[in-house]
Amino acid sequence: MKAIFIFILAGLAEIGGGYLVWLSLREGKPFYFGILGGIILALYGVIATFQAFPSFGRVYAAYGGVFIVLSVLWGWLVDKKIPDFYDWLGAAICIIGASVILWAPRH
Repeated sequence: MKAIFIFILAGLAEIGGGYLVWLSLREGKPFYFGILGGIILALYGVIATFQAFPSFGRVYAAYGGVFIVLSVLWGWLVDKKIPDFYDWLGAAICIIGASVILWAPRH
């Protein structure tokens, strides 16, 4: 459960920080949105280091699946873009792949 919580927290920091930069540069919001977004993006990098898994590459690969699901949810809840069947199917495939990368039995 701790790993999932850290993945979600890191994902929210990356998406939220990126969204603030997007708003600043693409939507004409004040420059401090972008500055705050950059700070939050830096925090995302720190949050990810709290994972207990020993392999940087595997953690980030697995995180990619979580990021995709969170991005679909962000688009739905924040941007009001309703995900379709293929959004959910793709997200499910990514979570399955992330789970295999992270929890496959290795010797």
